[in-house]
Amino acid sequence: MHGTLRLLGLLALLLSPACGDDDSSPADDGGVDVPVEVAEDVTPDLPAEAEADADAEADVGPDVGPDADSFDEAEVEAGADVEPDAGPDADVPAEAEADVPADALDGFGTLSGACGVLDDAEWTSSSPFLFRGSIDFGTTAYDPALLSEGAREILADGTAGGSSGESEAISYDVLYRCELAALLLSETEIAYDPPTSVKTDYLSSIDARNVGVSVTRAYRYPPSEPCLESSLATLLERKLRDCRTSQANAAPANPWGRSILHVIAYSAQCADATEAAYATLDAAVRSDVILYLTVTDGDDAFLY
Repeated sequence: MHGTLRLLGLLALLLSPACGDDDSSPADDGGVDVPVEVAEDVTPDLPAEAEADADAEADVGPDVGPDADSFDEAEVEAGADVEPDAGPDADVPAEAEADVPADALDGFGTLSGACGVLDDAEWTSSSPFLFRGSIDFGTTAYDPALLSEGAREILADGTAGGSSGESEAISYDVLYRCELAALLLSETEIAYDPPTSVKTDYLSSIDARNVGVSVTRAYRYPPSEPCLESSLATLLERKLRDCRTSQANAAPANPWGRSILHVIAYSAQCADATEAAYATLDAAVRSDVILYLTVTDGDDAFLY
């Protein structure tokens, strides 16, 4: 009798399910359920400093400008560092990762052509890149009030020399609307070592990366005259070299890891000549700098 009872008990143990096996069977869709204790906690503990940095980097939405939470001008004036390039794995919100339509943000003029084109393919490569778009001001008279907040700040801060304030403001406005750029420092706020270095026109943040932007214009005086490829080749070579020099000489307080040369072209003919001139330059001259070409149409006399 006792032997029979022991045999029945052994059979009961063999037929009962093991602990935890209830969740191990494949789900109806072919997947495997993850135990609750694993799914609830997949993020390792971070030091307080790292958590604070992550919170700061996460605020890079499309509504940014000189007052964005990711940058504090008062800290820069006090000698604090501007955050260097965050790298391709930075925590960027979905709005910044997606392609940006030309009319994503309101502003002065109608944008078309290349827009929302800058991503890791450009940031992580030293190959030459050229993107071409256009802005049409129509018959609307130029009014700085129509520009983005960052563009207005560029105008208010002034430039290091010359009368290129409007072209720099329009350049920023285009990058703000197309690439969700945020203004970090205007031309007169960027520090260099040595201080006599050639200058970059403004420092921006695009895709959580510090990007120096230099602006030049492709036109011939009087503007009705056609642009010459030879003259533009000379201009581009000098400006591209200056981009690399200013980036190399940027002070540790405001570094950047990629440069854009933004060419504002008076007409499609001047833009075509710019592209042709650019193609003649040595690859070493064109490398490491992104060429962003914008043709202006409509009532654009204020730029030239």
